[in-house]
Amino acid sequence: MRQLFTLLKTDLVQRLRDKSVIIFAVVVPLALMGAMNLVMGDAMDMDLDTATVAVSAPEGDQLAAALVQTLPEIGLDVEVTETSAADVQARAESGDAKLGLVIPEGFSTALMAGEPVEVEAIEGDGSGIETGVVLSVVQGFLDRAGASAVTTTAGAALGLPAADLGGLAQQVATGESAITLAQGQASDQQLDPKGALVAGQAGLFLMFTVSFGVLGLLAEREFGTLARLRSMPMNPMLVTLSKVLSSFCLGVVATSILLAAGSMLFGVDFGSPLPIAVLIISAVIATTSLTFIVIKLAKTTEQATVIQTILAMVLGIAGGAFFPMSGTGLLGTILDLNPVGAMIRGLGITSGGGGLADIGTPVLIMLGFAAVALVIARILPDRGAMA
Repeated sequence: MRQLFTLLKTDLVQRLRDKSVIIFAVVVPLALMGAMNLVMGDAMDMDLDTATVAVSAPEGDQLAAALVQTLPEIGLDVEVTETSAADVQARAESGDAKLGLVIPEGFSTALMAGEPVEVEAIEGDGSGIETGVVLSVVQGFLDRAGASAVTTTAGAALGLPAADLGGLAQQVATGESAITLAQGQASDQQLDPKGALVAGQAGLFLMFTVSFGVLGLLAEREFGTLARLRSMPMNPMLVTLSKVLSSFCLGVVATSILLAAGSMLFGVDFGSPLPIAVLIISAVIATTSLTFIVIKLAKTTEQATVIQTILAMVLGIAGGAFFPMSGTGLLGTILDLNPVGAMIRGLGITSGGGGLADIGTPVLIMLGFAAVALVIARILPDRGAMA
């Protein structure tokens, strides 16, 4: 154990003295995150602007007034300006209002009589998602008001007194719904675009960070020091194990730094530290397990770099390091078993308030991936660094 600790300490000191490790494991991914945020910052900013709505409503019309009063209460920042029909058109065309609504005269009367009625909607310059949300609310109100017209017609057909039909129609159009929707917070919600960017880049560069242990082992072989280490009175496997453990330590530290720095730079909250730590350790175990395969295959640092780059890019891109990936059938199953994707999904769970009990699936996926990689490394013929 003392020999392993000594080898591990020596390896870590050598890796940290090599400035390329710090640059490639921390500086480069942070710079890439910043560059991608500058390029795609507006696209990733999903905050909705104020929806400015100009409305022309007939004075004294109860249903028209109810529609106007509904708009500021939809859960979106809506600024409503009541004006004339001509001014609504002018405001929409000039861009002062993102949406213009013209409610015709006799709106309530027509609805209560079951007659067709048309509300004119004018989308202004610069209209976006906010306008679509307001329009959907208006359409929902009109659908409900249309139901009141159907109620009036049905009531008249059934012989209800004419004096009761107006009140019945108004109750249908403006009354409380018998069905309500309770909004909660799920622990498996997805990361927002900036959170996915930070987590994806951390997962991608983790694949490269753990490769430094293999490169160190091959460098020992090329410099002739590996043969001397294996001739010492200790188990030769301790040399390989020390390199793998150094990769593990570098991976844990670098990934923790990237997630912490990304959280501060991009305003991302990944949740509670304990489940995040479990996810980081599981992800590092999964990616470090690949180094055993590389050790069996690569004879030179160039070969190891090529193999590790292929593995990193394939698993990173498929896991959603740059953009979300999804699939169905066999492809979807393969994507779900990706350790990078599992880490990103796990961080999505913790960011939504999930704890240790909620991240069991992504953790099991990453540990299962590590187990499979170790089995493959075990049965592969040794043609690499330790051959």
